[in-house]
Amino acid sequence: MADVLWDLVSIRDYVGIFITWLFVFAFLYNLSASINTSQRANVYLSLIMMISYSSSTLLDTVTVSHLYYFYFDIVTLGVIFSYKRISNEAMPVSLYYVIAGLSINACLFLAMHYDIEVRGTLYYWWFWNVYVFGMYFTDLLMPLVLVVNKDILGLVKLSNYLTTKLKRFRYA
Repeated sequence: MADVLWDLVSIRDYVGIFITWLFVFAFLYNLSASINTSQRANVYLSLIMMISYSSSTLLDTVTVSHLYYFYFDIVTLGVIFSYKRISNEAMPVSLYYVIAGLSINACLFLAMHYDIEVRGTLYYWWFWNVYVFGMYFTDLLMPLVLVVNKDILGLVKLSNYLTTKLKRFRYA
């Protein structure tokens, strides 16, 4: 399994460029699909994600630590939450997936920073698989959901279920 992991790490630049292009395509698709509609939340969400991922490709992956990518994800989440707060339109389903994906990525970046920089781990262990496959999964899922805008994994249903349970629990 370690060989597969190192092979995936060796192509990370190409995968990063591919994922950035997926966000560009998601933005262009949402821009063209929203021409005759008043709902533009998916366009702005795609634009925020495209700018974030495009600007993060400018960082040198050899010299930049995982902490910088953690900061990118936190700033992107802050911009998304600010947009959500000032916008009057209903938020699309893809908002849940983008927030969940960025949160997972931020946690993985922070954990890898702790593992490599603080603890000094340089050998393969199971968490590195979680990091690589978790990153690739969330990074591929976010542009897909931005395009289809469907609740693929049931995050919206889960969020609504938990919200109603917590409201009942709080007022009981």
